[in-house]
Formats: sequence, structure tokens, C-alpha cells
Amino acid sequence: MRMMKAAAFIERGRIELIEKPIPSPGPNDALLKITTTTICGTDIHILKGEYAVPHGLTVGHEPVGIIEKLGSNVKGFKEGQRALAGAICPSFTSYACQDGFPAQDGAYLPECPCHGYKATAGWRFGNVIDGTQAEYVLVPDAEANLALIPDGLTDEQVLMCPDVMSTGFKGAENANIKIGDTVAIFAQGPIGLCATAGARLQGASLIIAISSSPEKLMMAGKMGANVMLNYKETDVIDEIFKITAGRGVDASIECLGTQATFNQALRVLKPGGTLSSLGVYSDDIQLPVEAFAYGLGDHTIRTALCPGGKERMRRMMNVIQHGGLDLTPFVTHRFQLENIAEAYHLFCEKRDGVIKLAITP
Repeated sequence: MRMMKAAAFIERGRIELIEKPIPSPGPNDALLKITTTTICGTDIHILKGEYAVPHGLTVGHEPVGIIEKLGSNVKGFKEGQRALAGAICPSFTSYACQDGFPAQDGAYLPECPCHGYKATAGWRFGNVIDGTQAEYVLVPDAEANLALIPDGLTDEQVLMCPDVMSTGFKGAENANIKIGDTVAIFAQGPIGLCATAGARLQGASLIIAISSSPEKLMMAGKMGANVMLNYKETDVIDEIFKITAGRGVDASIECLGTQATFNQALRVLKPGGTLSSLGVYSDDIQLPVEAFAYGLGDHTIRTALCPGGKERMRRMMNVIQHGGLDLTPFVTHRFQLENIAEAYHLFCEKRDGVIKLAITP
């Protein structure tokens, strides 16, 4: 039996490199040889035990690689082609998928604490099946989820497509942004930076980026932000109302997943504004009644899980291929898979100006 190295969740606070058998694809699957992957903020939630996954599961959900083997039913691809798959790999057969929400694949899982139904089951890699921080990964429903990488694009150019780019853009899409709008984006990690870029592409004219990191605020400017606010140095809510002459913003995008950022994102909205929530919340959150205008403010609150599937991935790569966005500056550090524990420490502690890491087997 051929074996591979894989980073697995062992217990709270422990993700370790172990050996596992290389999976064999079924008729509808593909085996992807990983050439580059990365670590996501959601992986840190898993590491800390804030998001439950099975013990021994291979983590990671951002695969870029080469098609090693195709299942007998998979058409339109060839072994040896460079490809990626979205962090979300929908079946496109579930009720949720066919109802227009493919990320919410709606799998029935008897062991799930939420009465057997896991709404985020469209997110399979590193959640309900083995993930991508390994030498190989099995891509389910491969004909629907594999996307060929255009010639001339490097791994690092497309590394953000499977998750943070698609997620950040979805945050901007959900914010109902119109040409000329003013948008505030809370937190400028990789997803927040992509939301900033997405808001600019959606037509926002004034983008206010909020973070405590000078390096990330500088990057936000490169992604399209006009105003950068360091929340450790200024009263963000007061400053935003000054900038908007008391009107509030047309839309806010919350990208961190804390009660504090959620509150601020709601408080800066104009009447009738939209709060687009992308953060992964590890605790219950509450609606501040005054900011919510006692339920009378015509506000819209929308949540999202990263869209996946081959058409979504094609669109993300199309933006990059034709010069709409360059996300290679996000890759601030590079590690071999065998050093992934060190990479986790760096990313978790947010040291050395880290934004994203390239992990190569």
C-alpha cells in the first residue's frame, strides 16, 4: 500500500504530520497530487478546538496540484493536467445545491450535534473528508469541482482562488454594493483584503479598511481601499461617521468573527444598509438593540460560505489571468509540508507580518 504524508488533527492544540494511505478514487472522484496548498484561519479554529472535526482527519481545504488519477466517470479532464478545486466541493445533487445554495450542501450526518444536519457540509475538505495539507487529496464529484489552471499562471498566482478570494468576493457580492457606494470592511486578514478588492470590483467608490496591523492596512490600500483606520489609534465608529458626514456607510463587511467587530459593522450602517458577515464565529453573538434600531432600521444582514465548483473557480482565475487582480503579495512565507508545525505556529501567532503561507510537499 502506497503511503503519503498528511497533516492531521490529533486533538485540541495538536495538528501533526502523520502517514496515511494514498486514497484510491471512486468512479466520480479524482486524485490530485498537491503541488501547493496553504493554511487558513479556519484551520486555526480547528486547531484550537473551536470548530469540531473528527480526530485524525487531514486538515486544509485549498488545493493546487496535478491530476494524478481520474475516476472512470469523470469527463473533460486528463491525467497530468494542472488543476485546482474550490475549498467547497458541492455535490450539486442535494436539495440545498439545487435550491441555489451549493455551498450549503446539506449532508445528513448522524454524528452531527445539530440533529444530524450539518449546513456547512458543502465544505468537505478538512471538515467531513480528508483535506489538502498532504501529498495527495481525493477530490469528490471531480467533474463538478476540478478546474483547470490556465497556461502561464503559477501556483502562487492561483493559490487564493479556492478559498479566500472566492470568500472575500462573496462578501462583497452579498453586500449589495452599487457604483458610488461607501463600504467599511472590518479586519484585513486574507479574506478581508479580498473583500476589499471585491468591493472595488463591485463598484464601491469609497472603501474604508479597518485593522490594527500597519502592514495589512498598507496591503488594503493596494487592494483598493481609500481610507485605512487603525482601531487601536482611533475611534472607528466616530471616524466613519465623520467621513460620511453622519450618513453611515452603504454596506459593511465583517471578516473576523467577533462580537466587537460585528457590533461595529452594524453600528456604522446607514438606515437600509447591508451588513455582509464572513467571520467564523466561535461563540454566540448578540444583536445590539440600539444599533439594530430595535428591528426597525431596514437593515439587511447576510452570511455566506465560500462558493465553490468549477465555474466559480474559472471565474476567479479569469480575474487573475486578465489582470484584474494580483494576489501573489499575499504569500509572505513558504514552508515544506514536513515543516507544517512550524508554519502553524507562525500563522497562529501572526508573527513576521504573515498574511498567507505557501505549503509545498
